[in-house]
Amino acid sequence: MFKNYLRIAFRNIFKRKGYSFLNIAGLAIGMSCCLLIFHYVSYEKSYDQFEPDAKQVVRVRLDSYQKGVLAYKSATSYPAIAPTMKRDFPEVDQFCRLIDDELLLSNEAQDKKFSENKGYYADPATIDMFGLHFIRGNPNTALNGPDKIILSESTAKKYFGNGEALGKTLINRNGSHVQPFEVTGIYKDFPANSHLIMNYLVSYATLGQELRIMGDSSNASETAWGWYDFYVYLQLKPGIDYKSLEAKLPAFTDKYINSQGWNKDNNRRVELHLIPLSDIHLYSNYNQEAEVNGNGQAVSFLFLIAIFIICIAWINYINLATARSVERAKEVGVRKVLGALRSTLIRQFLTESFLLNVISLGISLILFFILLHPFDTFTGRATYTGIMLTSNYWLLFFILFFGGTFLSGLYPAFVLSHFKPISVLKGAFKNTTGGLLLRKSLIVVQFVTSVVLIAGTIIVYRQINYMTNQSIGADINQTLVLKGTQTIADSLYQNVYQPFKTAVLQQPGIKSIAASSSVMGDEVYWTNSWKRDGDAQSTAVTLYNLGIDYDFIPSYKMELASGRNFSNQFGTDKKTVIFNENAVKLLGFKSAADAVNQKVIVGGDDTLTIIGVTKNFHQLGLQKNIDPMVLRLTPNISTFYSIKWNGANSQQTIATLRKLWNEYFPKDPFNYFFLDESFGQQYKADMLFGKVFGSFAFLAILIACFGLLGLSAYNVLQRTKEIGIRKVLGASVQSIMVLLSQDFLKLVLISLLLAVPIGWYVMNNWLQDYAYRINISWWIFLTAGLLSLFIALLTIGFQVLKAAVDNPVKSLRTE
Repeated sequence: MFKNYLRIAFRNIFKRKGYSFLNIAGLAIGMSCCLLIFHYVSYEKSYDQFEPDAKQVVRVRLDSYQKGVLAYKSATSYPAIAPTMKRDFPEVDQFCRLIDDELLLSNEAQDKKFSENKGYYADPATIDMFGLHFIRGNPNTALNGPDKIILSESTAKKYFGNGEALGKTLINRNGSHVQPFEVTGIYKDFPANSHLIMNYLVSYATLGQELRIMGDSSNASETAWGWYDFYVYLQLKPGIDYKSLEAKLPAFTDKYINSQGWNKDNNRRVELHLIPLSDIHLYSNYNQEAEVNGNGQAVSFLFLIAIFIICIAWINYINLATARSVERAKEVGVRKVLGALRSTLIRQFLTESFLLNVISLGISLILFFILLHPFDTFTGRATYTGIMLTSNYWLLFFILFFGGTFLSGLYPAFVLSHFKPISVLKGAFKNTTGGLLLRKSLIVVQFVTSVVLIAGTIIVYRQINYMTNQSIGADINQTLVLKGTQTIADSLYQNVYQPFKTAVLQQPGIKSIAASSSVMGDEVYWTNSWKRDGDAQSTAVTLYNLGIDYDFIPSYKMELASGRNFSNQFGTDKKTVIFNENAVKLLGFKSAADAVNQKVIVGGDDTLTIIGVTKNFHQLGLQKNIDPMVLRLTPNISTFYSIKWNGANSQQTIATLRKLWNEYFPKDPFNYFFLDESFGQQYKADMLFGKVFGSFAFLAILIACFGLLGLSAYNVLQRTKEIGIRKVLGASVQSIMVLLSQDFLKLVLISLLLAVPIGWYVMNNWLQDYAYRINISWWIFLTAGLLSLFIALLTIGFQVLKAAVDNPVKSLRTE
């Protein structure tokens, strides 16, 4: 019996090749798109899942309130938190702290030196908590004691080639300070799907030693409750829910932090929160993140699009199968007269549905494997070619497949099997009102989805365009940035830097050079507490510090709202500062002009004078608010050198700068980047989302068009005689086209009315993640609706036009 079902199913598939092609193409594209999106989502959700106890590891987040208002949420917190929590809470099994620092490491024997910034000072427990796989060395002792470093396999190879690295020495240079590190371990490269990049780890005891050398006697790396640059991770004991521990943290912060006299006097309060390790990549986008994280909301959107796409394909199948009911009515009538049971017919039609879906599944799997590597490249993972679909996603896909196959075949099977043979064979059969209503409802669902996707794509691209083209308050174009020197002592710095600066400015096309502690796009970690001098009501607030030289503001064409720039003509400028507008507002000044010449106290004891106020500028991308910032005159700053040039002969300019660099700073590697490209990297995740969203939105609309094309063809087929009669009676081609199109166009208009509130709600929620965002204008949905209308007309236009111009005699002869 089953063989007979298959034989008839194959016969029907080949009998109507066009119908079968539309169904198979729509289903195959829908399934392959679903698999590709699942692959993307699965990878995004796989971050940090490889750690052995990932479910029990959490990171501490610090929320700081100033004057009763939330000032910032930070991924970093205080170093004293971890040991104190380990002591106070039995739920904590172990902890580790990480703090990053840029090192200039060199292998003196092989004359290899590199600037490294993808590593951390780390507690010994880091090795176990993050599951580092050692190739060489003893993981139990590798980070015990000062002056020890462990390297990833690729980093070890960079410094030592194929030679043995274990037990060898790497030198770290910081100004006049030279520090040897013993290589005590080599571990396998840390997986790419982690929120951390760990190319090296330096023993945490080394940090304490360095602080003591610099004169710190407070053991700050262990006891500080104000230095919030540390990533603090806790491993909870098995069976402990992190939320139960988080509920105890308000009392903990009140006891150790909020009760401190300085915090009470300055109306400062903090809150601590915990986030599971596996949630950090998608759901943590706070200050001082270790790397640029993903966007959980965007990933959820794409997951829903995957479901929508495959559902649209099945909706096409239901519509086309039920639309063919008239054509297959006589077949059903004859088979019923010959004794076929309704259950037999249902099994027959379900078999046809299953066969068509299985063929589509096979094609979709082939497409998936063919497109996997190009898709990885498209989404920025050119080095990753594995299949990241976990068993859960494969299971979900096949549940969708079997469920969708069964449900999409069930309704047409019941519709086709219920025909009464007497009515059919007498020619009295016609489509039921219920069937027409269902098809219209499904078309509306398809086009509501299409309008939302079109509007969503427009909004996503407008938001990205807004961020990338909005003025940031500083000119970052044609700016080449050199990573500064790390090997020259402050006492000798100006003797080397000034001749280097003069030599650079003598090169053709070079306009200016400025030194600073950070550049736009580089998150500022240097913070201090500031308050107004002479105002008893003033409380201290945290401001972000940007160290600059005299040329920084004019070089970046930054505008002053009031006051003046630093000038070496004023000997007193070393005791002055420049605020941005947000810093002025936070300290309670009425205006920028009101702040100029006012005195402020930094760190509790140093009094400085405000000589100018810059207009607000974006240190980071427009996803984030502008921080209250202080520009501090630091002539010896050597972290970044910003070189403005005319944009011509970039390769020759770089070669010239490399030569000058090696002449004046021979112990430092030559590292450079173009600032506009570097700043744009902050939008990489948003631009990727825009590409992926737009591409799959296009495919969803394409699949919907397959269904509309098939339906319009069958609609024309069923109305062939009516069209012939109307033409004989004098109907024009235009009136016939309007007649055949109006039902579909009404459905598109209804879809637009339903799509507007749905699309606005969804996309408005998406925009909430951006500090600076566009407004959703009415014309976006009008454009989406008109575009949907145009696509619908384009899709059905050929069929309608062909029917309208056909010879009516030929139409009336049709049986």
